[in-house]
Amino acid sequence: MNELEKLQSLLRDTPAPNADAKAAALRAATENFARLQEQGAQARPIPEAPAKGPLWKGLADMFNRSTLRPALYASTCLVIAGVAYTSYQPWSETLPELQDAGRATQLAAAPEESLQKPPQAPPTLAPKPAPQKQAAAQSAAAPLAHSQESDSIAPHQKQKTYSALGAMAGLDAPSGDTITHPLQGNADQFTGASENPLKITAQDPVSTFSIDVDTASYAYVRASLLNGGPLNPDAIRIEEMINYFTYDYPAPSDPDQPFSTQISVTKTPWNPETQLVQIGIQGMKPAIENRPPLNLVFLIDTSGSMQNANKLPLLKQSFALMLGELRPTDQVAIVTYAGSAGTALAPTNASETATILGALDRLTAGGSTAGQAGLRQAYALAGQMTQVGDVSRVLLATDGDFNVGINNPDQMKTFIQENRDSGTYLSVLGFGRGNYRDDMMQVLAQNGNGTAAYIDTLAEAQKVLVDQLSGALFPIANDVKIQVEFNPAEVAEYRLIGYETRTLNREDFNNDTVDAGEIGAGHQVTALYEITPVGSPAILNDPLRYTEQAASHSNGELGYFKLRYKKPGAADSQLVTTPIRTNGDLPDAGFAAAIAGFGQVLKHSAYIKNWSYDDAITLATANKGPDPFGYRAEAIRLMKLAKIRD
Repeated sequence: MNELEKLQSLLRDTPAPNADAKAAALRAATENFARLQEQGAQARPIPEAPAKGPLWKGLADMFNRSTLRPALYASTCLVIAGVAYTSYQPWSETLPELQDAGRATQLAAAPEESLQKPPQAPPTLAPKPAPQKQAAAQSAAAPLAHSQESDSIAPHQKQKTYSALGAMAGLDAPSGDTITHPLQGNADQFTGASENPLKITAQDPVSTFSIDVDTASYAYVRASLLNGGPLNPDAIRIEEMINYFTYDYPAPSDPDQPFSTQISVTKTPWNPETQLVQIGIQGMKPAIENRPPLNLVFLIDTSGSMQNANKLPLLKQSFALMLGELRPTDQVAIVTYAGSAGTALAPTNASETATILGALDRLTAGGSTAGQAGLRQAYALAGQMTQVGDVSRVLLATDGDFNVGINNPDQMKTFIQENRDSGTYLSVLGFGRGNYRDDMMQVLAQNGNGTAAYIDTLAEAQKVLVDQLSGALFPIANDVKIQVEFNPAEVAEYRLIGYETRTLNREDFNNDTVDAGEIGAGHQVTALYEITPVGSPAILNDPLRYTEQAASHSNGELGYFKLRYKKPGAADSQLVTTPIRTNGDLPDAGFAAAIAGFGQVLKHSAYIKNWSYDDAITLATANKGPDPFGYRAEAIRLMKLAKIRD
């Protein structure tokens, strides 16, 4: 008998139901239920509703009419939506306070090795909250730091938070004022620039560009990855990612030269048939005790867009950190701008810390953004402070959202150029997300003889404004330009990796009126070219039929490197030259290549082929080298996080 027949037999032999047994079981179940509910013999609820009065009966009849039911449903939904929105507002208004508490917890637990130095505790800028309020805020902030998504955000705007993705990538919470809440949309603006194309050496052998020591792009990319927000490809400037890190370049040996230059040629990690030419520039590090007096004008955006915790509050803490690095002979002034510009602190000796901190503490956010008026007043104040031999710099801190006066980058470029010749440098610190105007920040820094950095954490503020203060504020060379001529007998094709927004015309190299980038004390600059040797199977372009051979033989040079710069205050440039040969290898070349590859993978570069995040992780790990401050280890963890996100 098979299994089906056994089942049929059992079904046939099932005994008939016993009515008495069924009734007894029902009585026992009813008694047990009543006893458990502690109701005894009380009457139990019945499904029938009591008789309706005239009013309720009339409302029910009206609701049940088919013609009115849809309208009532719609109006009920509107009421519910209004209640939900009203209930949400208090929570959204307290969110910054809760985030502050969460940040305080993270700062307390931040690993010391992630900083360049043990961070200096910034002087208190505001009264601490009462213990009960602070504890409550920290308790309420805890779910925010660990939630993957925010239910208050529309489904198409929901973003994963750092705490989930970062944990998956093995990325510890970074030290500093880390933002852990999801981003609710992103209207940040960047200057779009196409990737540098592959050039045929025989047709276009010369490449010219301005140096760039900015680091804003790397910090912004890091914040995007950690917060789970959208990553705009235009935000990825590979040269700024590479230059975020320091490399073991030798210091200049000639006291008359402000920097040294090293060049190496290695195999390209993502294409074994091409080579990477790495150019490394190391600025001299003068004795800090011999530096000239410094005049700083803090130009602070106090408009309404700066009220978030990662904007004006973080800005105040960042500037407070820097005060400890200034000398009594230095001077500080504060200019603010919102609907209009004003001087919040007249020129004050840096030794008067309490006065400066008090002026910072009184700043509040509100109003529109009159950036042009603020810049004009800051330049004027810096001019009044400057004495012979001083270094004067306007330090603009903003999210870049100028909406009063000039708010067009091209117009702002003209305005900055008119003020650049005053001798006052302009550097830019970007804060915040959501309406960040990176396009405006780049115009200001590039045309104001300054640098651009993005401050997303207190640790980044320490790196930029404390550990690297000399490079950020004290220039050693202006209008630094690089020009490379490749030898067509050795190099068939080449491309410059990054520097898309810094390219110059060939004739600009010898034109001393053309502005270029600045190098500060101790600054480094790294540039990478990918070159395709003659005869390599990686050549992408067919040879032309009707051209003469550019060179009949090789002299062993891949190319010729030229650099022009002006000493601060000088009108005429000086020239540095050196041939590019296949011999020689720069330290840290592998790690620089890994960062360049990582940036290209993020941008989905057409030249990277099948190279992946895993390849970047492997190469960076193998070439991490000494990493006393943990920046390189952090970069490797970011690569792992990017792999999870992609």
